[in-house]
Amino acid sequence: MGRCDALALLGIPLPFRPHHTILHSSRRQRILTLSSPLHPLLRKMERSRRQKQRKVLLMGRSGAGKSSMRSIIFSNYVAKDVRRLGATVDVEHSNIRFMGNLMLNLWDCGGQDSFVESYLTNQRSHVFSSVAVLIFVFDISSKEANADLLGFSSTIRALQEFSPNSKIFVLIHKMDLVPTDQRSRILSQRTADVRANCIDEGFHDQQVEFWATSIWDQSLYRAWTQVIYFLVPNATVIENMLRKLAELLDARELILYERTTCLVVTHITRGVETRNPYADRFERISSILKTHKHSMAKHTGTNASEVSFAEMQIKTGDFMFFITRLTENTNIAVVMPGDEAAFNAARINVQLARREFEHLDIAEKKGGKETQ
Repeated sequence: MGRCDALALLGIPLPFRPHHTILHSSRRQRILTLSSPLHPLLRKMERSRRQKQRKVLLMGRSGAGKSSMRSIIFSNYVAKDVRRLGATVDVEHSNIRFMGNLMLNLWDCGGQDSFVESYLTNQRSHVFSSVAVLIFVFDISSKEANADLLGFSSTIRALQEFSPNSKIFVLIHKMDLVPTDQRSRILSQRTADVRANCIDEGFHDQQVEFWATSIWDQSLYRAWTQVIYFLVPNATVIENMLRKLAELLDARELILYERTTCLVVTHITRGVETRNPYADRFERISSILKTHKHSMAKHTGTNASEVSFAEMQIKTGDFMFFITRLTENTNIAVVMPGDEAAFNAARINVQLARREFEHLDIAEKKGGKETQ
């Protein structure tokens, strides 16, 4: 890969003046005492060792693309393969372990009218009780926009009755079908209509987020990353630990990825990287990692969900990048200045830091085996 290709991959802004970091021996030793200032943070992690279940409803009218996006994110499908998926019948339940102690109890609710009617009547309390997140998918190409909006209003009315404090993520999906020059206008119009319905049903602005998505680009990863960030317990504690590690490494950027889904958990950005104009660079890497996993699975004859790699590196004169395992369930991407000594020291320090971050994977284990 050439220098320009690598820069385009990671979205490093140009021009860039590399600076050199002298890594003193004391800096490398600091990782050995990383837990000392983090003891209060680690105690918070310890208090959350019990498994946390989060009920997530995935809803929308039939054909909106709900099951397709679920299969891409959690079942390692690629976009071209989702066409063979059939319509969801009633409710498909999935229990998905995410970062050790977080269990997503995902309800993929079929969107056919007969099923929706059942959710809103005889199954109403069963479906809408104890909901942490509602993900509602609108097909932007639908010819029945008014009916879609009416169905959404009925859904959030039931949600307000049984789970009034839940978070709503509205995904305006299949945006690739809208001409580029019309996307902003159409998205703004649809968002305004949906927002008005949310207010009418008692949900304030802070409870509702809107994301434009497509299975054909990284926008899908970006939207689901926001869902996961909301659900992950102790996200701020994780960020504080990463910030200390970034300072130790003198890294320009650290990005934490969940290993199976390749979704971004959180990131720390420092220095020149804060001016990076490519806001979607993390999700681009998510998409690249997913594609790489599929390529490895194809050539090794294994399942994509079982494929992992030890380390990936990119080096240029302006920056250096590597991604490697941090914990059993996470990978960490590190962006460093273009200095070989600092790069090698960072790789060693990340290896040494792994034991401090084992608290991220806090699922109970018995006899060396994870309990399900």
